[in-house]
Amino acid sequence: MPSIFTKIINGEIPSYKIAEDDDNFAFLDINPNAAGHTLCVPKKEVDKIWDLDEESYMKLMAFSRKVAKAIEAAIPCERVGISVIGLEVPHVHVHLIPLHSMKNATFQHKESLKAEEFEAIAEKISRLLK
Repeated sequence: MPSIFTKIINGEIPSYKIAEDDDNFAFLDINPNAAGHTLCVPKKEVDKIWDLDEESYMKLMAFSRKVAKAIEAAIPCERVGISVIGLEVPHVHVHLIPLHSMKNATFQHKESLKAEEFEAIAEKISRLLK
């Protein structure tokens, strides 16, 4: 059965898309630690990051770096943090989180955003990637 991320990639579930290339897809986390919290996922469904083949891993990291640079330019923050945990969805995903303090990195503090805010953030980050 496809993961929720595969369904997002395939357009079966709506998302606030940031970017995609032939191998990877980035979209805003709908339960963000901070405004701009983005998930980068490989299009190929693999459960654990260490199970990715080396080429796919390197492509995901390069893609994530580009997205992180755009987040950093779009969202006022101290820095953009990266986290790979993978317990909640069995599909590799890299969290890129705008950090204002360590609280943003803990996954215990969440921000509530309206649809218009998500749309504006996604558009701003996407524009900076082009």
